[in-house]
Amino acid sequence: MTAEATLPSTSASPTARQVWTRARGVLLAVVLLLIGAITIAVLRSDTQHGRLDPRSVDPYGSRAVAELLADHGVSTRVVTTLDEARGAVGPDTTLLIAVPDLLTNRQQKVVHQATQHSGGRTVLVTPETSVATLAPGVSADPAISFDSTLDPDCAMPAARRAGSADTGGVRYVTSDAHADTCYPSDGLPTLVRLPAASGNGDTVVLGAPDILYNDRLDKQGNASLALQLLGSRTHLVWYLPSLSDTSATDSGRKSFLDLLPSGWLWGTLQLFIAAALTALWRARRLGPLVPEKLPVAIRASETVEGRARLYRKATARDRAATALRSTTRTRLAPLVGVPVTQAHSPEALLPALSTHLHGDGQTLHTLLFGPPPGDDAALIALADQLDALEREVRRP
Repeated sequence: MTAEATLPSTSASPTARQVWTRARGVLLAVVLLLIGAITIAVLRSDTQHGRLDPRSVDPYGSRAVAELLADHGVSTRVVTTLDEARGAVGPDTTLLIAVPDLLTNRQQKVVHQATQHSGGRTVLVTPETSVATLAPGVSADPAISFDSTLDPDCAMPAARRAGSADTGGVRYVTSDAHADTCYPSDGLPTLVRLPAASGNGDTVVLGAPDILYNDRLDKQGNASLALQLLGSRTHLVWYLPSLSDTSATDSGRKSFLDLLPSGWLWGTLQLFIAAALTALWRARRLGPLVPEKLPVAIRASETVEGRARLYRKATARDRAATALRSTTRTRLAPLVGVPVTQAHSPEALLPALSTHLHGDGQTLHTLLFGPPPGDDAALIALADQLDALEREVRRP
């Protein structure tokens, strides 16, 4: 019974240390990605699910506000399309737009046209780019307020009764002399009330949504301010703009940049940074040459044949002829008493060869230092002549 022979690993087989050296960079990148994903998941485990939704009981939902309003006889209706919001406005209705900046330019104009003469109240929650259209005469200041809790510091009755509230966020600038500007931060208000040009309607611009959140309603005067802003009419229409709304498609032609999502520039920058870091990680480090042992022994004849084929493929007869002549001169120099360091000097090598062979120096010069051959036949003839010369010199 013969035991099965186990083939020994060749010198070309990678060792465990080599495998670890090659794979540790990839493994490190995978570990970092996993750690980053877990960290993001933990940090966002309490993300704003149902944010500003009066049906949501999550911390950032607004179910508590809707329940308080119901206790005071105010009904709350949630709408997600522009047509529903436009059809619901009226003198006995408060229209709250949760995320005004999600509205397209066309939607903003339609909403403003429907509400400016309705006689009802419109509440805009943290508008920035949309505030100029939805509340003409008001613009958002680029600097954000870092103070979340602010004092009213205005004559608006609702703000004075509520007192301090968490309105710090977007600050606004208004040119309307009849506007109520409350809860200032560094001189600029975070709550602006614009009375309508005609009728009893008005528009309230709110710089922060905190007073509507479930987990912030019992803080400061948030509940009082929210009830007064949203409970001045018997009906509250809570408009949550939806991307599936067909009215979100603006008419007119759009450029390619208009079709890209808003975060494309930041995303492109992140990809560029990632590519640069990957290039730095994988780039070859230039340094001194390190000799490396061949994994297997290669016969000299195979090396010569392989190099000859490369020369032939590249039509490099000049390089082949130079290599043949240089090697021949290196071998001939010691045979005729010339140092190897002077083997490639015609003045040192040719006189010694001529004396040794009693031959013509000009012929030797053409053979050992002449021009490259013009074709393959001439190259073969040159190789034969060099071989014959070396045999002649080595002959006793």
